[in-house]
Amino acid sequence: MSILSFDFMQRALIAAALVGILAPLIGIFLVQRRLALLGDGMGHVALTGVGLAFLLGTAPIPTAMVTACLGAFLIEFIRYRSRTAGDVALALLFYGGIAGGVMFASLAPGKASSSLNAYLFGSLSTVASGDVIALLALCVVVVALLAIFGREMFAMSLDADLAAVQGIRVRVMSTLLAVLAAVVVVVGMRVVGLLLVSAIMIVPVAAAQQVTRSFRATAAVAVVLGLFASVSGLVTSFYVEVPPGPTIVLEALALFAILAVIAVPLRRRRRREVT
Repeated sequence: MSILSFDFMQRALIAAALVGILAPLIGIFLVQRRLALLGDGMGHVALTGVGLAFLLGTAPIPTAMVTACLGAFLIEFIRYRSRTAGDVALALLFYGGIAGGVMFASLAPGKASSSLNAYLFGSLSTVASGDVIALLALCVVVVALLAIFGREMFAMSLDADLAAVQGIRVRVMSTLLAVLAAVVVVVGMRVVGLLLVSAIMIVPVAAAQQVTRSFRATAAVAVVLGLFASVSGLVTSFYVEVPPGPTIVLEALALFAILAVIAVPLRRRRRREVT
């Protein structure tokens, strides 16, 4: 029987493809700004939103979205006040986010604590039709914002001080990037899981950097790698009967290892061409 004959797998594959495309598009800016761990922080804050949704009886995705976006505004506010305090604030997001999520889920009626694992590591059966529609809408919004503000975010990622001199609103762009990271984390929590979705934002970008030299080329290759790892990892998890999140991340890491090996002779060749 074909994998596409199952309705839940059709929905999961669409969600995985969206995550595989969107996550590296945001991740490349985070890597450029040396904020690779920001996605992890947003994931932990979103976990608090999921636990709060269980406690209040609200929908997990909207509640997690609002909570993660509030966390993004908070971290950028603290980072603007002090760069050192920003690192501390990110650590507080890590610890407080996961603690809040587990605590709220434990206080919720029913078996909310056991359901939390599906959001931590992803689940094939949790993606509903309404979730797919919501994810598509969120993806359109994210892509539209990147199309409008992509150049400003690129300039800010290269040199924030120079971007400010050029008239770019660095603080606004930085906050926008954090919010977009929060949105992508919530988009990916159904399939990859909140604890692992940030890996799909970062690992494909790190893998692409092994064989590319420009920002555009890195972004394009990272999207292809992210899409491949997400979809193939999901298919593998279906047949092997393991959680999709770890499988997707391990396949992304395997791609990184392969490209890192391929990059060695490429770098040697480039050095010879220069000399």
